[in-house]
Amino acid sequence: MDAHRVELLQRMPVFGALDERALHLLVEGARKTEVAAGDWFFREGDEARSMFVLESGTAVVTRQWQGREVELNRFGPGDCFGEMALMDLHPRSAAVRALTPCVAIAFGPDEMMRLHEADLEQFALLQMNLGREVSRRLRATDELLFRAAMGEMPQAPPDLR
Repeated sequence: MDAHRVELLQRMPVFGALDERALHLLVEGARKTEVAAGDWFFREGDEARSMFVLESGTAVVTRQWQGREVELNRFGPGDCFGEMALMDLHPRSAAVRALTPCVAIAFGPDEMMRLHEADLEQFALLQMNLGREVSRRLRATDELLFRAAMGEMPQAPPDLR
């Protein structure tokens, strides 16, 4: 199973350029998380302790607005979410709910510390990749905000993947 997970991570930009040894180190300490359709990975405001990589299933990212749930994005196999938890340790800024049964790999501070202690260069590379992913998503959000300010509001959530 670890080999399958390492292959999955190798295809993802967030784990890009990490060597196989570093990926195995991350995967061996990671938790398998199964979430039934309709259940939550986490809710907005929850304590943020890990990021997730979807192995299977589909999940939706939502936020509450004036008493209703607003869809922000959808994720499928090979997508990650919750990565801000590994960077800022603030409460969750959005919720993620499984639309179909999901299996995910959960990475938390322990896995990050293990990588830090084993290979500082690989740890730094992962941190830079996480920063790039957050920055990419921020740019997409900035574009949405700009368009909204100009009076143009998209009908469907943007593809932030």
